[in-house]
Amino acid sequence: MTRVAILDDYQNAALTAADWHSLHDTKVTVFTEYMDNEDTVAEALQPFDVIVGMRERTPFPKSLIDRLPNLKLLITTGMLNRSFDMDAARARGITVCGTRMPGVSAYELAWAIIMALSKKLVEENRAMHEGRWQEGIGFELKGKTLGILGLGNRGIEMARLGNAFGMKVIAWSQNLTDERATEHGATRVDKDDLFRQSDILTIQLVLGDRTRGIVGVRELGLMKPTAYLVNTSRGPIVDEKALIQALKEKKIAGAGLDVYDVEPLPADHPLRGLDNALLTGHTGYVVEELFTVTYGDAVENIQGWLDGKPVRVLNDK
Repeated sequence: MTRVAILDDYQNAALTAADWHSLHDTKVTVFTEYMDNEDTVAEALQPFDVIVGMRERTPFPKSLIDRLPNLKLLITTGMLNRSFDMDAARARGITVCGTRMPGVSAYELAWAIIMALSKKLVEENRAMHEGRWQEGIGFELKGKTLGILGLGNRGIEMARLGNAFGMKVIAWSQNLTDERATEHGATRVDKDDLFRQSDILTIQLVLGDRTRGIVGVRELGLMKPTAYLVNTSRGPIVDEKALIQALKEKKIAGAGLDVYDVEPLPADHPLRGLDNALLTGHTGYVVEELFTVTYGDAVENIQGWLDGKPVRVLNDK
């Protein structure tokens, strides 16, 4: 019997998102809680032949892979996972496969956060449930400046919707040209002007060596005291300590965050105590449609591997 582990299924949704029963002679075990250290992970996963991981949750470095003697197939949601050591897996003869991962939900969440910030939805909802009425004063998006840090595929969608709301859309990234910005309804500005002019600044960059910490004390200091920072990309793009200080000192009006340096965010993290920080728990991709695709592909990956014809292999070179 092939033993399959599904990791970090916080919503306990994997088993209903795909047809696992189609896999014959397999036993599937779901882990719904995050395991926060390698020793715990290694002990829990010792018996399993196949492990299905969720990108951005449990990493698989060489040190962990070498402690899993029964592991033969490792699956990640998405077709890129920098926290999986592909070379170490290949050296052990372990096949690593990926899945499709639709990207619509991430920028939808960014807009949900923008709407919540601009209309004071969190404050108003709390007030209504506690018996009060009209506590916050929101603002219109029309005529405001939307700054987009990174005009890639998701940034383009942010620009399109910003224009639909009647906002002035500006953008900057290291390789952005005037022509590309104009093509997608934005005006390219330099980096400092992006921070100076934005009423709402949304981060749409990929995390890498060039973008880690690209938003720091200096950049936050350029922002208007009435401006909001929205990050649904990756936590380390922003200097977290600098952001916490800026929020505490009201140097900016607030922030809407879905991503953090450490995830899950510790219960005693200082961000949790700031009333001008709207927080969600890396939920940009936590939607039914995405789970159906990714876990459906995971089942297909396992069946292909069992048949000796693995698909969507990530470590074959």
